[in-house]
Amino acid sequence: MSGHSKWHNIQGRKNAQDAKRGKIFQRISREIYVAVKAGGPDPSSNPQLRLMMDKARAANMPKDNIKRAVDKGSGAGGANYEEITYEGYGPAGTAIIVSALTDNKNRTAAAVRSAFTHHGGSLGASGSVSYMFDRKGYIVISREDLDKNEDDMMEDAIDAGADDVQTSEEVFEIYTDPKEFAAVRDALEAKGYTLDNAELTMIPENETMVPEDKVKQYTGLIDELEDNDDVSEVYEAATLPEDAE
Repeated sequence: MSGHSKWHNIQGRKNAQDAKRGKIFQRISREIYVAVKAGGPDPSSNPQLRLMMDKARAANMPKDNIKRAVDKGSGAGGANYEEITYEGYGPAGTAIIVSALTDNKNRTAAAVRSAFTHHGGSLGASGSVSYMFDRKGYIVISREDLDKNEDDMMEDAIDAGADDVQTSEEVFEIYTDPKEFAAVRDALEAKGYTLDNAELTMIPENETMVPEDKVKQYTGLIDELEDNDDVSEVYEAATLPEDAE
């Protein structure tokens, strides 16, 4: 994992994202949609949906918004959404993968391509950067109010089938093989752990340091991609200078 901390990247952008409440709701709606499509609309038998609904409530997302997202995933909303992945290079050759959920592929492709071009990057062909990332299950458990010491937590995670556990002052980050993700997630929940996050994600094998003179371009690109209503996730193989985070 090369010491990679996805949580560090999340926290580094959290304040900016918190200011975009509507965007947060849109992203959670898409996550609920994907969870329903994958495992059905009943949260009691769909752990991923249950987690996303907990996430929605924690963000004070209105119940009507949650219901609409579930209805869409069940086919009751009328729109037909499709998951699409784009790959490209940002400033300084940084590798970026964009995951989108859209009901209009042409609109989304044009917007993603424009964002890359506008900020000194370029959209690539399928497979152009994905080989630089590993598909992993990713689970976060907060240390706050956790009645477990570090050794016990790590033992529980490994016993559940985790590949790797990274620790910080705030959280435990647990990485799994994608095929084992659901089993590890369910095993930890069965042990009474509250999961702050649980998802399948893309982890970069190596990260490119963004030069200081390219930071504004790079962050502008990521912001524009994340602001796109169709974009559900942006995976980055880049590190910003400390004073720019």
